[in-house]
Amino acid sequence: MFLSIIIVFATLLLLGIPIGFTIGVAGLVGLYMMMNDVAMFTMAPLQFFSGLDMFTLMAMPFFILAGEIMNRTGITNRLVKFSNILVGNVRGGLAHANIIASVFFAGMTGAAVSDTAAIGTMLIPAMEEDGYDLDFSAAVTAASSIIGPTIPPSNMMVIYGSLMNVSIAGLFAAGFLPGIVLAILLMIISSIISYRRGYPKSPKTTFKEKMLGLKDAILPLLMPIIILGGILSGVFTPTEAAAVAVAYAMVVGFFILKSIKVKDLPSMFITTAKITGVVFLIIGTASILSWVLAINQVPQMIADFLLAATGSPAMILFLIIILMLVVGMFMDIAAALIILGPILHPIAVGLGMSPIHFGIVMVLSLNIALMTPPVGACLFVACSITKLKLSTLSKAILPFIIVEVIALFIIAYVPIISTFLPTLLGF
Repeated sequence: MFLSIIIVFATLLLLGIPIGFTIGVAGLVGLYMMMNDVAMFTMAPLQFFSGLDMFTLMAMPFFILAGEIMNRTGITNRLVKFSNILVGNVRGGLAHANIIASVFFAGMTGAAVSDTAAIGTMLIPAMEEDGYDLDFSAAVTAASSIIGPTIPPSNMMVIYGSLMNVSIAGLFAAGFLPGIVLAILLMIISSIISYRRGYPKSPKTTFKEKMLGLKDAILPLLMPIIILGGILSGVFTPTEAAAVAVAYAMVVGFFILKSIKVKDLPSMFITTAKITGVVFLIIGTASILSWVLAINQVPQMIADFLLAATGSPAMILFLIIILMLVVGMFMDIAAALIILGPILHPIAVGLGMSPIHFGIVMVLSLNIALMTPPVGACLFVACSITKLKLSTLSKAILPFIIVEVIALFIIAYVPIISTFLPTLLGF
């Protein structure tokens, strides 16, 4: 039966069927082989809606809407300008500003594709005009965008925490330092490339200019402070924090910056509904497939296989990471998280890993897939902005992928990077 599910899944995926329907059909095939028609059509909707029956998942559409509102307010300009003021006076300054802007942007949207589109549209042309190669400009934009789902708030963390019954607040706290490690390593490789190619640096800025830049950027920078401060202090839950984020974004957009109007709301609601609908379809259909796999003890079989292959916990973790990197190259990362999470989470916890630590490793592993061909979403967004060929950008981004994989293994094998803040805060 397991082989039949794999064949159906792989065939539909190769035919280009949307991943939500591919997972659903594979799950229905598994149900059909297990029970009669009546039972199958009873169990399928039951598992579909039980997979969505989690209050914490309500945080996702709110965070998506908050990010959409903040994107429309024009705050990206302010963040990019402030980032350039901070780090622009070193060699390859605009590349570093690109990375720092992604760190700031992460605290508002938690979505890598939004980061690539918003920052790329502004900074890639500016970098090219300043003497940077176009492929390098696109590569650093796409590579730095995965900081977004690593530093909270992160939709991937919301999904993982909801499905694995892991503290979302704890995951949010755990994402800070790994995101900073990622940014530092990306800045190091950017510096090396910039010195080799002789990329320019911006003039030094005065203290007064820094303060003016901070003044312009303070409104967007306050958003993650309010959200995460409220969650980590226990004032409100992640779901309530997401609603607060929407309210804050509305106040900033309508009354302070006055950059959005009531007529802009329908398009923002529609975009939010589309994104949420796709993710929730994947979660629902993956719940069917996950139930079929669990009933047939597939997770246990995979665990037994890994344990039989090697008795070393370090080697098992290595194999798990490689599996996630490979799967992420060919599958939507939300779908991969939902399918692999229930299988790999118990194995990792059984090895003695903290559930929060493994959650960060899993989220980061799949995030890297956003910039790897053939289905890396951030690559395609960067290609659409620059009109570069996918092959050209894939070659330019390779050094950044190598650096991010190195960062992933550092984070995986040095648990304190992920567990320090959650432990300090009592998670």
